[in-house]
Amino acid sequence: MSKLNDFLEYRVMPAAGRIAAQRHLQALRDGIILTMPLIIVGSLFLILGYLPIPGYADFMAGIFGDAWLTKLTYPVGATFDIMALIAAFGIAYRLAEKYNVDALTAGAISVAAFLLATPYQVPFTPEGASKAVMVGGAIPSALMGSKGLFVAMLIAMLSTEIYRFIIQKNIIIKMPDGVPPAVAKSFVALIPGFAVIALIWILRLIVEQTSFESLHNIVGELLGKPLGILGGSLIGSLFAVFLIQLLWSCGLHGASIVGGVMGPIWLSAMDANRVAFQADQTLPNIFTQQFFDIFIYIGGSGATLALVIAMVLRSRSRQMKQLGGLAIGPGLFNINEPITFGMPIVMNPLMIVPFILTPMVMVIVTYIAMRTGLVAKPAGIAVPWTMPPIIGGYLAAGGKISGAVLQLINFALAFGIYYPFFRIWDNQKYAEEQGALDITAAKKLQA
Repeated sequence: MSKLNDFLEYRVMPAAGRIAAQRHLQALRDGIILTMPLIIVGSLFLILGYLPIPGYADFMAGIFGDAWLTKLTYPVGATFDIMALIAAFGIAYRLAEKYNVDALTAGAISVAAFLLATPYQVPFTPEGASKAVMVGGAIPSALMGSKGLFVAMLIAMLSTEIYRFIIQKNIIIKMPDGVPPAVAKSFVALIPGFAVIALIWILRLIVEQTSFESLHNIVGELLGKPLGILGGSLIGSLFAVFLIQLLWSCGLHGASIVGGVMGPIWLSAMDANRVAFQADQTLPNIFTQQFFDIFIYIGGSGATLALVIAMVLRSRSRQMKQLGGLAIGPGLFNINEPITFGMPIVMNPLMIVPFILTPMVMVIVTYIAMRTGLVAKPAGIAVPWTMPPIIGGYLAAGGKISGAVLQLINFALAFGIYYPFFRIWDNQKYAEEQGALDITAAKKLQA
């Protein structure tokens, strides 16, 4: 046990702490979070459009007309299909904040650079034709959404690095003191803004002469596909979950650190499922953001809701029973810091074992259930990670009861894995409490 503690304290924590403090990863995480409120709002309309109630579609058509579904899902496109655009601004903004330069200007330049890297072409099938042709003069909504997310991330970081380098080197146009600050700031941004736009323009011209044709195709082929395979595989997902749990075991926010890298992959997979769900097609992906948020982390990272229930129902020690009572409320909404730091699980060699093992077992079970078709895959609905169990599983599976059933099965698995370790820890605490009571009683007799 002491060797494990030493390994975590002297090996894992310093390295993980440096990764957690890395400004680019923090900017990626915080910038992508900016898209989440919009995606959740869009998901509400997606749920309303596809409620699994017999006769619902006919009922709505009778009231609002045959085009009711198209009109109801307008907000879905307006939120999901600007994911990359919002991320381009948000990531640049957060990264500029880390460098203490004008974040608003950095975000605006990043958006302009992202649009410059995007070919203004959309497919169009003329009436009577069998093949689509590319038509210019239109911004492709697909590349503004999840398909353009990796390009948006890279351009946001590149443009902000160029912007802050030029600003910090003081290569700027300075206006006289009497000029209003807002006007002065716009002139400060001229040179770095020109440098960013010129660089992306040159890159685009070069790439257009190759077989890739656009920067989006390059990033998709060289970066997006390999990362997608990693994040969309069982082995890659197990490794990601292992890292998340290991970092939490050291007291670091594993979901935020690993999510900075894996989040864009899982969000892209989620949106691909959303598009297929709307088109009534087979859902292509199992591993999406909701796979982990809803089906694995029941009660928070480590699936600790089962541990909380065990504490409430089976604790002998007063400390564990009181902590369970305090933690059950947050736990139902997948917030587990009271348990993680209060039990504690952090730096606790006994409880770290089930804390890491439980979600990994649940990943395997959930994958098999969805792969074999026993349970519906996540439908691309961005169910908030704070959604209580059963409701969350039902919604994430696109209104299929199998999603709620799987959450119950995973909860039972988590309870079975945690319980033996919890009994050992609870007995230790009970013995400590009894020992303290005996000492107190002896002192009273002596007095």
